[in-house]
Amino acid sequence: MLRRKSDRRRLLLAVMLTSAWAMRRLQGLGGYDLRGKVVLVTGGSRGLGLALAREMAQRGARLAICGRDEESLERARASLARFGAEVVAVPCDITDREAVQRLVERVASEMGSVDVLINNAGVIEVGPAETMAVADYEEAMATNFWGMLYPTLAVLPEMRRRKNGRIVNITSIGGKLGIPHLLPYSASKFAAVGFSQGLRTEVAADGISVVTVVPGLMRTGSPRNAIFRGQHRAEYAWFSISDSLPGLSISAERAAQKIVDACVRGDAEVLFPVTTRLATVANAVAPGITMSLLGAVSRLLPSPTWRTGRRRGADSQSSLSPSLLTSLGDRAARRYNQIAPAEGEMA
Repeated sequence: MLRRKSDRRRLLLAVMLTSAWAMRRLQGLGGYDLRGKVVLVTGGSRGLGLALAREMAQRGARLAICGRDEESLERARASLARFGAEVVAVPCDITDREAVQRLVERVASEMGSVDVLINNAGVIEVGPAETMAVADYEEAMATNFWGMLYPTLAVLPEMRRRKNGRIVNITSIGGKLGIPHLLPYSASKFAAVGFSQGLRTEVAADGISVVTVVPGLMRTGSPRNAIFRGQHRAEYAWFSISDSLPGLSISAERAAQKIVDACVRGDAEVLFPVTTRLATVANAVAPGITMSLLGAVSRLLPSPTWRTGRRRGADSQSSLSPSLLTSLGDRAARRYNQIAPAEGEMA
């Protein structure tokens, strides 16, 4: 009897694995051709957004990027043009709904209707809960949630009319489980995950695929432009070191490839690196144990004894960061326009 039950379990597992493989193959066969498509990347002037724009350009897409800082936006546009990309760069604050509508209208007038929207723009606040102000939560929601909603609402009518389109939402492992010292970020990313998953079910009948991207740590150089509270130098050190370590983090190039592949296939969700997948499964199967482990991690993080207000990562350096431990992240910061690069570093 026990052997028959074991055989049935193995058979069921084999059927499930075969079905999953078959579904991925079928998705691949119906892949979305990016050549000539108009792709709008929010937050496309630096970091992951710039890596995604480069990957899209390599696959033949026509690009529109936006960002708030005009200087870094122009550097990104020039960098993409050197790749041979057709690109329009538009200054835009994606927390301003009217500005987002003007952005989409300008892209449509200069390039044509948006075929693929990548909601990438985001903000990160790091520090203990005691040091966070209500304004930090409002800022996180304005950028990470409303800044995803506004562009989506702006492109959906035309996508529905054409019965075709892709919307790729960059969320986070912080939207799957609450991360200590990242509460405003996690709260906004939980909202983003819920919106993205629900939207997929509602627009599938219109020929639109919504892809929820759930990344963990990526080497994009983003800590330099994150916001830190409490012991800001100590907070910056642990965050920037974690963000740089191979095995714990993934390169921006590899992350962009995975995301664009998921867009082409029209996947419901893509999680990476492997640590993110493991953490998500662990939280689903044993949330109590997962929260206990995160509680232990929290006790190792800097205490909230010093309250120095809001500081950018670039203003929070110490003997630990930058250092050899952050070398990969520092290199990514220059390559992906987090800081003005030396000649050739963004190539």
